[in-house]
Amino acid sequence: MQKDELIQLHTFLLQLKTHLEDMVENDGIDEFMPYEKLDITPYQVYKSKREHKLAVFSLSKGIADLLSNNDCPGLEKISGRLDQMSERFMTSKEKKLFQL
Repeated sequence: MQKDELIQLHTFLLQLKTHLEDMVENDGIDEFMPYEKLDITPYQVYKSKREHKLAVFSLSKGIADLLSNNDCPGLEKISGRLDQMSERFMTSKEKKLFQL
């Protein structure tokens, strides 16, 4: 996937996150904490492709967690797999950030 396509996906997932937060009872603060800690938005096109990949995986995991916590069962495996994938793209500095 090209960087510009990845940024488009990141933008779409961010819009989906906003829409889902409005629809469900839970506001998603806990689910999206890892994504918020990254401090990467789709509008930061100067960020590396790796950083945007990490943001996409973290955001996707948050969406899966939010849905599974709001009566959409079966997304726990997907959430776990997305967590594994995001770990692959983390630097040691980012891993320490998530452990705090």
